[in-house]
Amino acid sequence: MNIPALAPLVAAYADELIDTRRDLHAHPELGFQEVRTTALLIERLAKAGLDPQRMAGGTGLWCDIGPAGGRTVVLRADLDALPMADTCGRPWASTTENATHACGHDVHTTGLLGAALALADLHERTPLPGRVRLLFQPAEEKMPGGALRVLGDGLLDGVERAYALHCDPHTEVGYIGSRVGAITAAADYVRVRLNGHGGHTSRPHLTEDVIFALASVVTGVPAALSRRVDPRSGASMVWGQINAGVAMNAIPSAGEVAGTFRCLDGAVWTIASSIITDSIQQIVQPYGVRADVDYQRGVPPTVNDASAVAVAEAAVRAEFGADALQLTPQSLGGEDFAWILEKVPGAMVRLGTRTPGGPMYDLHRPDFDVDERAISIAATFLASTAVRDLYAG
Repeated sequence: MNIPALAPLVAAYADELIDTRRDLHAHPELGFQEVRTTALLIERLAKAGLDPQRMAGGTGLWCDIGPAGGRTVVLRADLDALPMADTCGRPWASTTENATHACGHDVHTTGLLGAALALADLHERTPLPGRVRLLFQPAEEKMPGGALRVLGDGLLDGVERAYALHCDPHTEVGYIGSRVGAITAAADYVRVRLNGHGGHTSRPHLTEDVIFALASVVTGVPAALSRRVDPRSGASMVWGQINAGVAMNAIPSAGEVAGTFRCLDGAVWTIASSIITDSIQQIVQPYGVRADVDYQRGVPPTVNDASAVAVAEAAVRAEFGADALQLTPQSLGGEDFAWILEKVPGAMVRLGTRTPGGPMYDLHRPDFDVDERAISIAATFLASTAVRDLYAG
């Protein structure tokens, strides 16, 4: 089968996709609150003659293109924004307080929309040999994330492969990064609350010093991990919050510290919670404080299947040329597409979003921005990968 180029079909929607991305960026919605975003997508897909279905929880949707009964391939994008202010300074900056698409999910969503429109056009001209299921998933940024809702709704039943992409501000627009095996890390949330009898800083021996114990937890847990797990696992415990006290001469009776544990190895991920929880209890025991540990399992590593990567890379070479393909390193970032790849084989790639010679706006920064040429590249990649997978199967 001579598979047609998808880029010309996507090009017909290029301006609309940019306008849609800007609209989504101006109106971001947090996880499981993506009501407007879901409605916008349903309206546009229905206008294209498709039959989008809202997910059971009310946000997020799915839509099939092509005949049932044969091979089914999933394309997935995430809808939600991050709870932070937008400082990008663009005319389409967020109009929603404390919410912004600082991780590029507006690009992922618009890219999948573009792929849907191109695939619908292609199917009308030349019927697809199988079915492409479009998953617009809510709440990727939450733990547990919206991917578990996808599994719970049975949307992966009968699916052969799944594909997704993620913005990469370290890579210039026009390039796509891939790798076989784990491309992201496992990621968990850890929150530790300490309680004790506070008192005057002049008499610490008469108190249970929460501040000193918190400091010991902050430094002691990473140190313990470095000797309890294989260093090749890339285990990393990094604290992002610490709160305690109201006066410089008073030892408080309570305080807490919170952060994320990440690792590159799935086996270490399975034992990390017990190691970290036990270490915290042992670290604070000499200070007489009481420790409550809230350890939330997040996501496993996202592991790319070799055969799925081969299909994705073939799509990149066919649509953009061999020079557009790069080997990407494994990241310590977490990604709940990992749950989907635990259910079915597939692959995630990294989408270059940096303007050549321009500044690098890193993920989860309030000034995050992208070169909007990446939107059509995302749409073309997703559509082409799905078609090639259907014919390869």
